[in-house]
Amino acid sequence: MWIVDTPGNCAVAQQIWVANPNHSHLEGVTTFKFVEDSSCEDILLNELDTIDDHHGTYSANPPYTIIEVIGTGIGDTVKAKLAEFGFDQFEPTLQGFRAIRPLPKDWSPDRWR
Repeated sequence: MWIVDTPGNCAVAQQIWVANPNHSHLEGVTTFKFVEDSSCEDILLNELDTIDDHHGTYSANPPYTIIEVIGTGIGDTVKAKLAEFGFDQFEPTLQGFRAIRPLPKDWSPDRWR
């Protein structure tokens, strides 16, 4: 889970970190800074490259194929950016949306052996 670094979110994240100190970067909670006046959409757009670096084909086995977003809808700009990462299915949810992609074509489980 990736969440914006607000006082409330940070307090909960710290509780999770204390309760689960052995989580890898693929588990648990990651907080990130954001520009105060940014829209929820801009905050998401600014983090997508970093999220992909941490959970994509070079960092995770298997790489992530679903991203669930809470706090903003799926506008054209967000959809276009997610498409750059191979996401091609988008489902609105009550709190935001879910984007789904197939495993990247260049991914192989043999890379991790």
